[in-house]
Amino acid sequence: MMIQTDRYRRRYTAGEMYRILLAVIPSIGILKRNREDAAVGEQFIERLMLTVTEVNGCALCSYAHAKMALESGFGEEEVESFLSGSDAFVKSEEATAILFAQSYADSGGVLDERHYARVVAEYGKKKSEVILAAIRVMMGGNVIGLPYSALLSRIKRGVRYTNSSLLYEIAMILAPLVLVPLALLHHLGRRIGVLPR
Repeated sequence: MMIQTDRYRRRYTAGEMYRILLAVIPSIGILKRNREDAAVGEQFIERLMLTVTEVNGCALCSYAHAKMALESGFGEEEVESFLSGSDAFVKSEEATAILFAQSYADSGGVLDERHYARVVAEYGKKKSEVILAAIRVMMGGNVIGLPYSALLSRIKRGVRYTNSSLLYEIAMILAPLVLVPLALLHHLGRRIGVLPR
């Protein structure tokens, strides 16, 4: 018999996954352009991603981004701080964006226009678009990584997430096979004007 000790911090539905993946698609291009012009530094982006991952509680993403952060020069204490939800290493000039990242993840990826307006007022339109894109890409990683984390916990450690089931985990792991192509078509429809934004 498996012990049930772990649980999702956030358990997403297929509809929520679709909405999040739809937001990821244009965000990828924004982050690619940011690599060329560096409007927002990579370490700032990594702090945003660690923040989102901490809120969602994705074990797989936490491991991957902790490793990336350490490789890019973060100290262990800083990584642990972000993954525990502490503000000990939050830089004052990044605090508004970090709070926005937490809020965005807490809402399950629903944009609060008033909160985002504060981000734009603080960082300007271009940087704010990159900040939002980084957060959205991490949300996409989390929404896919959470069921993988649960399944790996079940298989490798023999520990089930208390608010999960094998059927849910398998369904949510397979869902992107259908949802990503649909989201791509939806995004294309928006770009060419046949679907509303």
